[in-house]
Amino acid sequence: MPDPYYADEQVSLYHGDMREILPELALQADLIVTDPPYGDTSHTWDRWPDHWPTIAAQATSSMWCFGSMRMYLDRAREFGAWKLSQDVIWEKHNASGPDADRFRRIHEHALHWYRGPWRDTHHDPQRITTGVIERGRIINNGAKAIGQRGTYSSNGWTDNGTRLAASVIRARSMHRNGGIHPTEKPVGILDPLIRYGCPTGGLVLDPFAGSGSTLDASRQAGRRAIGIEADERYCEAAARRLSALTLPA
Repeated sequence: MPDPYYADEQVSLYHGDMREILPELALQADLIVTDPPYGDTSHTWDRWPDHWPTIAAQATSSMWCFGSMRMYLDRAREFGAWKLSQDVIWEKHNASGPDADRFRRIHEHALHWYRGPWRDTHHDPQRITTGVIERGRIINNGAKAIGQRGTYSSNGWTDNGTRLAASVIRARSMHRNGGIHPTEKPVGILDPLIRYGCPTGGLVLDPFAGSGSTLDASRQAGRRAIGIEADERYCEAAARRLSALTLPA
């Protein structure tokens, strides 16, 4: 069993290659939330770790994974152990990427993958408060269901003042906010994914922990978290972040 690089009552961080560390930990997490190297660029840190999705499948049955469409198309076979449930778009406040001959890219994808029956996969649909109570009529052959607009029946529907959270989530990127890692994700995009896929008090795993954003967001959301990071520079930066009395948002 490897020793943690950092640990407190809610989070632990390990230094090393997740393909080596994760099997040694022999853990079962409620959810993975991770941002692996996409392998899209020539940066030295942007190297895809072969077969990591297969290794991750041994530690959980539910995973949010950030990535580009190119990444997913190129690596489709490596996700063969998983089924896709949905995708969320992270809309940034600024563009990324050097290309000047395409649409200005201000988004990234987060895909939710699962294994086993969907009914056994924890999922807590996130809702936003509208403050508006509405009523209306709908024709649905007398069937009853719980939908986005509240309770449906043959007599109509009643809005409960909430709506399902949208699949496009806007959150400021970290480049102008003193980000630690070049691909650091803000807590604002991580929080709803964690709350959706992991029960309160459950365990979140990030096998590519980077600056510790997932660990930070999980702790703030009342979940436990374990991270693995191959670059010791970022382990040190994440440890400082996690040990700070005031956590960065």
